[in-house]
Amino acid sequence: MEIGVRPQFYQKISKAPSKHTGVISLFDTEFVIKGIFPKELSKNFHKAFELRQRSDYKVIKPVTSDRAEEILRKAEHFLESVKPYLQIC
Repeated sequence: MEIGVRPQFYQKISKAPSKHTGVISLFDTEFVIKGIFPKELSKNFHKAFELRQRSDYKVIKPVTSDRAEEILRKAEHFLESVKPYLQIC
């Protein structure tokens, strides 16, 4: 999942993190902890970012198509979950 929700999402709280880890951390503290979004979205966000980091910076075995499809489904679920929130921002 590309971490591209920054502009619209974080304008609502007047914060703009400069790194991917900052985006994830801010999502957790401003949206998950406050109950706007469920913890499941945070867990999936963290897993997708971890997989991206490993594939970019570490030698790992190839990601299976089943695993890639699972991450894609979770990314689509994440986007569908936050879309209504973005429309009210």
